[in-house]
Amino acid sequence: MLFSSIVFIYLFLPAVVLVYFVLLRNHRSAQNCFLFIASLFFYAWGEPKFVLILILSIVINWLIGLCMDSRANTVFRKILFVCSIVFDLGILFVFKYLTFTGRVANRFLGTAFNIPSIVLPIGVSFFTFQALSYVIDVFRGDQKAQKNPLNVGLYIAFFPQLIAGPIVRYGDIAKQIQNRKETPDDVFDGFARFVAGLAKKVLLANTLAVFADKAFSLGSSGNALSCGFAWLGLSGYVLQLYFDFSGYSDMAIGLGRMFGFHFQENFNYPFMSDSISEFWRRWHISLGSWFRDYVYIPMGGNRRSRFRNVFNLFVVWALTGFWHGANYTFILWGLYFFALILFERAVGLNKPSAGRVPVLRRIYSVFFFILSFSLFRSDSVGAAVNYLKCLFHFNGNHVIDGIFTGYFKQNIIIIIVGILVCTPLPKKIINRMKHRNASDFIRVLCLMGLFLLSTASIVSGSYNPFIYFNF
Repeated sequence: MLFSSIVFIYLFLPAVVLVYFVLLRNHRSAQNCFLFIASLFFYAWGEPKFVLILILSIVINWLIGLCMDSRANTVFRKILFVCSIVFDLGILFVFKYLTFTGRVANRFLGTAFNIPSIVLPIGVSFFTFQALSYVIDVFRGDQKAQKNPLNVGLYIAFFPQLIAGPIVRYGDIAKQIQNRKETPDDVFDGFARFVAGLAKKVLLANTLAVFADKAFSLGSSGNALSCGFAWLGLSGYVLQLYFDFSGYSDMAIGLGRMFGFHFQENFNYPFMSDSISEFWRRWHISLGSWFRDYVYIPMGGNRRSRFRNVFNLFVVWALTGFWHGANYTFILWGLYFFALILFERAVGLNKPSAGRVPVLRRIYSVFFFILSFSLFRSDSVGAAVNYLKCLFHFNGNHVIDGIFTGYFKQNIIIIIVGILVCTPLPKKIINRMKHRNASDFIRVLCLMGLFLLSTASIVSGSYNPFIYFNF
């Protein structure tokens, strides 16, 4: 089930809210149990057979966490911990990387393994990382193991963040599972955040996808792709991805808040960054912090030798790329950022820009971030190279053509709106409105307008799935 669907907006969500706040009011355990069951139903709606994988992950990680918490024997706890890591990563490997690994082995080893075609369960990368967060926190002693399996199930399977994040760390919401408090302000602000995210996805991302898909289609099919339209399509894709994923994160954070859960932010105006290093502290924050705290720091971070620090960064960025998908393009995409971050450290660009020229640094960071997605969006390294040739006019095609002019004129308004929404300007306007008497009325009016426009767009059929479902 998708957030941007009529079934979710007008049937599932109202039903869950009604049961949670009316029928089960003041019964926390019953509310948690209901949210867990509703979350399983939410996942099973589109992935009925894979809900068994989700349940198995919950049960195994709950049992291992319970056993680790009750054992004083360090060796036995380590064995259990390793078993949990092997199990969780094993699920991820089988469904996401087995086919890719088999193809690589056949190509480089000359083998002839029969490569199965395995369907990727939606959200497997996200709920697997949450399960790992739980067992790692328990193993470290940072958190106590949950004795109630339903609470572990609610943490891993809670429907707002189940299939596309943000990746919620167990330590961030462990106390909220039993000791949260829902307020009318939280419900209203949560719904407002949901509507804002829905508008980002439906009104912005879906519209930008039209010419972004057209540009990459021309590039992959070998047809003439002008330099101008290549840049327009790539920039449109980056904006599409941002509004698609940040919109989903807004919806997830808003839905969680409606039920008393306060999730960490996942995006913080990344296009206002002065360096690539800062960009990744603002973009997909939950993934970056997960790799930092569970991979980079345990490996030694920057506390070891210079060579070891470079190696640690290499591992983290290779894993970051590989996490996004089983393809050479994603691995190279991760290593691209590894190289840029090493460059920034060498010349001091990773430091704050006080006393320098932040505008030039911002142009630099946005340019190289956008450029990276020619690799991210392409199906193969060869296709990415071809697209890069179009970007820099190495293919001999026109600089500007009629296709560019037509799509640019049709989408200039949505592009301008998209760029403005990437800045803190809308938030500043809302904050100023709060100081006026009519602010609440205007806010509700704007929310209703966005909600009606978004649902009308969904009904009209101008819809495409969330991009990050593929990862």
